[in-house]
Amino acid sequence: MPRVISLILGGGRGTRLYPLTKSRSKPAVPIAGKYRLIDIPVSNCIHSGLHRIFVVTQFNSVSLHRHIYNTYKFDPFEGGFVEILAAQQTMQSETWYQGTADAVRRNIPYFTEKDYDLVVILSGDQLYRMNLQDMIKTHQDNKAAVTIAALPVAEAEARSCGIMRIQADGRVIDFEEKPKTQEKLNRVRTEPAWMEKLGLKAEGRPYLASMGIYVFNTKVLVDLLGNSTATDFGHELLPQTIASDRVQAHLFDGYWEDIGTVGAFHQANIDLTRDNPQFDFTEGERPIFTRPRYLPCSHIKGATIRNSLICDGCVIGRGSVIENSVIGVRSIIGENVTIRDSYLMGADWYEQADDHARNQIEGLPNLGVGAGSVIQRAIVDKSARIGKGVRILNEAGVVEPENDAPTHVIRDGVVVIPKQTILREGTVI
Repeated sequence: MPRVISLILGGGRGTRLYPLTKSRSKPAVPIAGKYRLIDIPVSNCIHSGLHRIFVVTQFNSVSLHRHIYNTYKFDPFEGGFVEILAAQQTMQSETWYQGTADAVRRNIPYFTEKDYDLVVILSGDQLYRMNLQDMIKTHQDNKAAVTIAALPVAEAEARSCGIMRIQADGRVIDFEEKPKTQEKLNRVRTEPAWMEKLGLKAEGRPYLASMGIYVFNTKVLVDLLGNSTATDFGHELLPQTIASDRVQAHLFDGYWEDIGTVGAFHQANIDLTRDNPQFDFTEGERPIFTRPRYLPCSHIKGATIRNSLICDGCVIGRGSVIENSVIGVRSIIGENVTIRDSYLMGADWYEQADDHARNQIEGLPNLGVGAGSVIQRAIVDKSARIGKGVRILNEAGVVEPENDAPTHVIRDGVVVIPKQTILREGTVI
């Protein structure tokens, strides 16, 4: 077996996920009530037998570092690890990472200090399951220098992805990053009949999109980065590589979702509540790993709950109605609360009787959601205090306001309540 090192790219500032990334890096954003985005690629690596993992990031990495330290501990005799490579000033560079390729270039010393044959590069903000050994086999069988995971997509999606054109043997012969014109789209279109010969059903998806998952021969990657000033894989490095080396496509047709925007993130969480979700966290043989917590069972006091996920340690008051929603760890929900199509991330701690008495003196709502509140199509970040009778409905149907309010942000029509926000009794959004 080849010696493999995995690099998970944590992304930049995560501005499209703001305010969820206001105080944390993108891979540290909680998903499905009890996980973090970083748990997805790390779990894929572990189930694929890849136990040497670096996470490359540069913004707000404290909570990410804490999560990784408390979650991923390997047998010391095996040599596995998950470590963060945060941007730092060195004698060679004093600037931030300028793009995905630049981030990898600046960390060459870490993945070449041992004799690794292959480098697997993954994204830190995607939801999918993949056996990466299958992709490594595709790479080796075709004696490729680079292998790109490819997913069939329709034309609307193709305009926002890196699209590749391949030969009958799967070799990539053209690559266009986010083709906007019809001429460029036509150039990288794959005939449906050709796709079917390769084992994929096109079904109205005549374009092969890069999933942002790559396998590189280590020497090839080091030479490419050393002989180029390219700062990004999709825009620069991959098109250059196609001309000089064998670049192979690894075809994939399972569930894959890039959740880089608030709208996509909200929908990905709500989709988990469906009867047969496309991505299922309950898959027993390949679970998604995360930080172990020692929380009590959730206590539901006569509430009505439909198509929802209720995580550990929640207390839900009598008469409350929860539909198509994800309720995160330690969520405290008062009586007669209505929550629909929403994701509540929960809290990082419990309040005790003394805390409640202090809150009353200071005029603060308790941690959680107060009695009689209504929340619809919203994301409530961790440890928010929502008073009694608060209504979060966005009845005006605002999609993207010109200015953000101090207590909330609206993105893609979704109301986001930032971490530790206080909404006083009777507030209407």
